[in-house]
Amino acid sequence: MKKSEKTALVEDLNQSFGRASIALVSEYRGMTAAESTEMRKRLRAVRGEMRVAKNTLIRRALKGTTYEALDSSLGGQVGLILSYEDPVILAKTFASFGPLGDKLKLRGAVLDGKPLTPAEVQALAALPPRAVIFGQLLGLLNAPATQLVRLLNEPGSYLARVIDAIGKKNGADAAPAPVASSETAPAAAAPASEG
Repeated sequence: MKKSEKTALVEDLNQSFGRASIALVSEYRGMTAAESTEMRKRLRAVRGEMRVAKNTLIRRALKGTTYEALDSSLGGQVGLILSYEDPVILAKTFASFGPLGDKLKLRGAVLDGKPLTPAEVQALAALPPRAVIFGQLLGLLNAPATQLVRLLNEPGSYLARVIDAIGKKNGADAAPAPVASSETAPAAAAPASEG
């Protein structure tokens, strides 16, 4: 590889680190072409990608980024997995590659400048998607407002129930007086005038 190509690759990787939300370093050995193609396809579906480059070039690209902690994970045949969207979705996707076993092994990860262990990446994969988390958060924020509305409505509804109960009690004690119908009175008066 020529020096200009190496420089271009380092710049491209550096820009990719600038856009990434999470970066993983994985060891890959013995993967078939079909497995590699399927993995890359699934990563693209979640706005991620796998990049392969020499460790020295990756180290140069890492300098000055929030992903410098990945330097200790480099060495040997490694692949760089980057996500430009939700880190949880990428972690779930990577966890779904479990059937590959030792062919794809996580060495390290960085999320928002914080190094993650493989166990922490698994915990990240266990989280619900972002939309579900936002829904749960909205429910938590909405609960106090709902309780406040109930609390403010309670005195009025209590008063209405008391008045209704008093009305029902008084209505049951007093029997309704019979009311003469206006139709029956003239009919009874008419025969009296003829006779």
